[in-house]
Amino acid sequence: MKIALMDSGIGLLAAAAAMRRLRPDADLVLSSDPDGMPWGPRTPADLAGRALGVARAAAALRPDALIIACNTATVHALPAIRAELEPGIPVIGTVPAIKPAAAAGGRLAIWATPATTGSPYQRGLIRDFAAGAHVTEVPCPGLADAVETGDAEAVAAAVAAAAALTPADVTDVVLGCTHYELVEPAVRAALAERTGGADLVYHGSAEPVAVQALRRIGAAADPAASATGTLTVLLSGSEGVLPAAALGYPEGRLLAGEGAAVGSR
Repeated sequence: MKIALMDSGIGLLAAAAAMRRLRPDADLVLSSDPDGMPWGPRTPADLAGRALGVARAAAALRPDALIIACNTATVHALPAIRAELEPGIPVIGTVPAIKPAAAAGGRLAIWATPATTGSPYQRGLIRDFAAGAHVTEVPCPGLADAVETGDAEAVAAAVAAAAALTPADVTDVVLGCTHYELVEPAVRAALAERTGGADLVYHGSAEPVAVQALRRIGAAADPAASATGTLTVLLSGSEGVLPAAALGYPEGRLLAGEGAAVGSR
């Protein structure tokens, strides 16, 4: 079994680690775009073109499925990537976990990039899946970039700023960018202080999207499978190594523990 994941940068680590835990025997292909990131500020057409190139690089290795482990790329490039690769390679997009969060019936805070916050895309998800819920959209400027570079001070500052915009009575938090799941402990700590230690529920997309990918190819989770899965890293289409910043996160260390080389960028 071979599963490919794509993103502009290391935001794909969360879903890749989830897949590794669910299927230790699966070969993983991580396809990112360090030469073209960040994708967020690009025009939709430009972003879709970059994402399609990253998808093609992964598809060349003949994976059984491709996960677009990026909310922004899912919005702008999912149709084009599916049109080119399916039905030969199932393509799974990543959507913020607004629906399951709203089902709990609490007060939601959706942490997302400034471009996504208030966008027709996110507002549509709220309208379709959380119409009866109390929702606060929380923009997190600079957080994804700080996570990408592994800048702990910048992460702490961005998390603190977003926490200050989060209502103190919130019950559920949606991590609406794949990068944010890599710093969930920092988010939890900041919001624990903000809410007086309230027991909040966090909703990410990494494990659900990994489960969906397995479902699409007719496979089941098997955490007890032999840990024989390999790791291939593609950087803007060329085979490379895990960025050094990846080792700053448990997910990256899990993947690097498979003997993958780690670079300096």
